[in-house]
Amino acid sequence: MTRKKYTYKMRSYINASHAIRWEAGIGSEHPHTWEIICEIVSSNDHMIKFEDIEEVITETISGLSGKFLNTIAPFDKINPTLENLTNYLFDMITDSLKKINCKLIRIEVGESPTRFYCISLD
Repeated sequence: MTRKKYTYKMRSYINASHAIRWEAGIGSEHPHTWEIICEIVSSNDHMIKFEDIEEVITETISGLSGKFLNTIAPFDKINPTLENLTNYLFDMITDSLKKINCKLIRIEVGESPTRFYCISLD
């Protein structure tokens, strides 16, 4: 018999701009409404309030809102690509969710309605 898996799914948004660095130089700054979709499990199989999850995620990503990502660590040193932003958010949100006994198992970050990059745990 297959065991059920219970997860929470949250959707958040950040309005921020970036400019991609290429070998030939840097592209032009342009804005995105980044869509962030997180799939989360409770670390102890207890029910978690959606408000608690939302609060942690909002607090974690709020420092990026309205910013030019190229000027914010770590993107002042690494290229602020969709892939790098997704990896950064995965690590930051994973860390933050520990305080409410949750675990991030998948993140999807989109720079447009048709372009997403995803990271998930096995």
